[in-house]
Amino acid sequence: MAKTQLGARVDEDVAELAKRRAADLGLSIGDYLARLVQDDATGLRARAVDAAAHFLSEHQAVFDEAEDAQSGRRGARAA
Repeated sequence: MAKTQLGARVDEDVAELAKRRAADLGLSIGDYLARLVQDDATGLRARAVDAAAHFLSEHQAVFDEAEDAQSGRRGARAA
């Protein structure tokens, strides 16, 4: 597949974040950006966010209980 060079200006912190994330994934910046665009264009990112929101809404009580239990234990140790 032929490649085309693009240029974009972004804040330095965004550029550094993109470089670190690409490195974490073992990708070049170009491949990382291409993946982001493809995921966005295919709706993959939106579906992932929706799935995460659905999961949290179904299981929020479990997370709340765990957080309450953890807070209670901290308080018990401190007393």
